Amino acid sequence: MDLLNTLVDKGLRRELPTRDEALAVLATSDDDLLDVVAAAGKVRRHWFGRRVKLNYLVNLKSGLCPEDCSYCSQRLGSTAGILKYTWLKPDQASDAAAAGVAGGAKRVCLVASGRGPTDRDVDRVSETIKTIKDNNEGVEVCACLGLLSDGQAERLREAGADAYNHNLNTSEATYGEITTTHTYEDRVDTVQKAHAAGLSACSGLIAGMGETDEDLVDVVFSLRELDPDSVPVNFLIPFEGTPLGKEWNLTPQRCLRILAMTRFVCPDVEVRIAGGREVHLRTMQPLALHLANSIFLGDYLTSEGQAGKTDLEMIADAGFEVEGTDQVTLPEHRATGGCHDGGGVCGSGGGTCGSGEEPHVAEPHTGAEPRTDLVAVRRRGAGTDLAPNA
Repeated sequence: MDLLNTLVDKGLRRELPTRDEALAVLATSDDDLLDVVAAAGKVRRHWFGRRVKLNYLVNLKSGLCPEDCSYCSQRLGSTAGILKYTWLKPDQASDAAAAGVAGGAKRVCLVASGRGPTDRDVDRVSETIKTIKDNNEGVEVCACLGLLSDGQAERLREAGADAYNHNLNTSEATYGEITTTHTYEDRVDTVQKAHAAGLSACSGLIAGMGETDEDLVDVVFSLRELDPDSVPVNFLIPFEGTPLGKEWNLTPQRCLRILAMTRFVCPDVEVRIAGGREVHLRTMQPLALHLANSIFLGDYLTSEGQAGKTDLEMIADAGFEVEGTDQVTLPEHRATGGCHDGGGVCGSGGGTCGSGEEPHVAEPHTGAEPRTDLVAVRRRGAGTDLAPNA
């Protein structure tokens, strides 16, 4: 297929595809799906070999968020029966992180619900970061605390944080339909603050919220322009008790196309399969490892994930290997900081998002039957007396 040959060539050169090419990936048929995976897999292996980076989530503060993000079980007004608790103490968070590290995780992601941290919260998280790093040699720590105020990213960096996560989630055009208590521009500003402070920026999306192909391409092109080092691709977990609790728009095949499109647009960044892979990819998860070079190990913030042991077996059975702490995740040109140019697009060849192509009319997507049995609230790990899943 000429399209795939073109996309592989561009991916190996870090050249930005056109919007039409990205849309065409999402429009490919099931008959061509394995060809799409194989093509994107060439790009993935060129930049990351057969390594899979493992990440582990620690929910420092769960529930009771004042924001109204429609996808979130912790949102204002959510009736989802999730765990609710206030800040974990540093030693509690460190114990939770140690379980993930013991399971093979290279990065620990510290997440807290809320609009954004107060300065006192930053002090608290800074102490937690130091405790985790003191107790786990070589571990990376990524903070995800919401919208940042001036100077907070710098303080987290000084405390030892390696990265900061703040997702764009969906396209700028549809953001107001998903969240009303803050703006898309607020999110972009926080990612830029992380970059400016010398933190590795992590920013991604959520697929399956009823968006069009154009929305998906828009948000991935916007991420390419922001130039984060890692792009988590979440698949909506439709929690009962949230506005999007009945949105079941994804099939395993569509999830693979979304991951492939993301890899072609962001060829040399860490593409991470994040929340919802077990719910929507299901038995196709091993194929997704040919597209993404990073996954979360074990459970998520408020939902259960696949057993950590099963994750490790899946990686080995698919012919991949867990990335060690002595290995550098990113290609050399990114790891040394040479790709961050203050907001430009790395290796873009001059292309920009939305530059002159004719709009593509997306076909409606028919999801599979809802698998509500696969949506389970987390009842172990952080905030409980039960051992975590790692």
